[in-house]
Amino acid sequence: MIPVAGNRRRLFPGTPPSRLSLTAFRCLSLRLRLLVLLLFPSLYILLLSSTSSIDIHSFIIDFIPVLAFSSGLVLLLCLFLPSLRVLPRPPTLPLLWSIGGTRTDRRTGLSVQVYSNGDVYEGELRWGKCHGSGVYYYYKSGKYEGDWVDAKYDGYGVETWTKGSRYKGQYKKGLRNGFGVYRFYTGDIYAGEWLNGQSHGYGVHTCEDGSRYVGEFKWGIKHGLGQYRFRNGDTYAGEYFADKMHGFGVYQFASQQCYEGAWHEGKRQGLGMYSFSNSEAHSGHWANGILQTSSTRNAFPGTPFAVNHSRVLNAVQEARAAAGKAYHVSRVDEKVNKAVAAANKAANAARVAASKAVQTEKRIHRDVLDFPIPIV
Repeated sequence: MIPVAGNRRRLFPGTPPSRLSLTAFRCLSLRLRLLVLLLFPSLYILLLSSTSSIDIHSFIIDFIPVLAFSSGLVLLLCLFLPSLRVLPRPPTLPLLWSIGGTRTDRRTGLSVQVYSNGDVYEGELRWGKCHGSGVYYYYKSGKYEGDWVDAKYDGYGVETWTKGSRYKGQYKKGLRNGFGVYRFYTGDIYAGEWLNGQSHGYGVHTCEDGSRYVGEFKWGIKHGLGQYRFRNGDTYAGEYFADKMHGFGVYQFASQQCYEGAWHEGKRQGLGMYSFSNSEAHSGHWANGILQTSSTRNAFPGTPFAVNHSRVLNAVQEARAAAGKAYHVSRVDEKVNKAVAAANKAANAARVAASKAVQTEKRIHRDVLDFPIPIV
């Protein structure tokens, strides 16, 4: 923090002001005496010339060499005896953080950086940028605790928002990348793979209402093979496209009814079979979730209105195969748990670095306030 201009503070902490003033007065008195002593030959010639009538030409010839010798002697003493300097040396001020950045972008170490928008960074720096371990506080919105590389999240860390959301896991170049867990403020949880800030790869999305999806994601949405358990007890296992059931899959109702077959944008569409709990079944071609053409209408084979039951059975087999793959989709629980453990460790290291940075900033601030502003 920047001290207010005009404060008269002590240069050395712990030294009473009265004692410091007395010491300064004695040093100044000693320097003045030394200056008078060294200039004594010049003063002697000057006084001698005022009391005796000597030729002005001879006075100049005698006075100038003596004055030059005395001045040279004073300069030599000031160079080789710093404690006897006639003029005080300007003190070196410690480096201070200013609003919006630093006075130099080559700062390395621990410090506190305050930005004009109210954000605050506490931790390690390299070349004036957040680098290493540190904590970044966003003004009224949240904070990040973890690893940094060139002013970007990189490594492991924990990101928390004021609304209640939290992420623990891996980062790369400022974005969530790798494995991690995101807890939404609504109560939903996603644990799995990330790429460029979005869920991408294999993961598990558990909703606050009890529903749960395990499977593949692509750029933040369900895409590929997966299984979904709905809050009412229904389950679906099969193919997804653009966050919807699409392709082949098996939908098992909590009432023990089941549909096996083709899907299109979340609805039963194409060839499939719907089985009831009493072992009855309706099979054929479906459109918008409704059975349009039954496979039992085979009076005119080859016509567009006829559905061969063997084709339906092939679709059922495709659906069962897709469901089997969805139930055996790769699990990344172990990798996610390791990433969360590493993120917690990085967050703890960041908090330690932030605490040291705050202590360093307080010490610098105290030393600056103790530095006296000379009165001219």
